[in-house]
Amino acid sequence: MTMNPGSTPPPAAPGGTGGGDAFEELEKLVAAAKEDYHKAVGGNKAAGTRVRKSMQDIKAQAQAIRVKVLETRSTTP
Repeated sequence: MTMNPGSTPPPAAPGGTGGGDAFEELEKLVAAAKEDYHKAVGGNKAAGTRVRKSMQDIKAQAQAIRVKVLETRSTTP
């Protein structure tokens, strides 16, 4: 699966209906970046650019999940 630059949707808001939505979105982002990663390792510079963008999206989604987990922990007695 090849992604066009700018085609990756922004990370979903954490939480949602079941709480697992944010983690599933993270898994989708990682899976979408996998092919471009292999191309980048093979020397494809454009794929490297797409991977770096994907990693920023993955980082933001992981941070959103982290915040949600901390909120849950803070509200649980």
